Amino acid sequence: MDTVGLENFLIVGGILFVCGVVCMAIKRNAIGVLMGVELVLNGANLNFVAFSRYTKLGLDGQVLALFVIVLAAAEAAIALAIALNFYNNHLTIDVDRADELQG
Repeated sequence: MDTVGLENFLIVGGILFVCGVVCMAIKRNAIGVLMGVELVLNGANLNFVAFSRYTKLGLDGQVLALFVIVLAAAEAAIALAIALNFYNNHLTIDVDRADELQG
């Protein structure tokens, strides 16, 4: 029976990262873009934890993943507040209309 190695985790992390980048590129609304950002961050977290498990980094990768999770939660809260404010003003969350936000 084969064991799951570092390469398997890196492949899954890379797939998550690419799916997130594609999602950010093709989605038109802000919620879809935020979902893409979360996929990118989760792919990076998976790589951090896999490297900390299969190399001699110890808990460094897991600590970095914890910081990324905290950063993602803060980013999601702020971005959701911006999206709700934009929806209240324009009745849409289409990111193509965000060029009106120039100050």
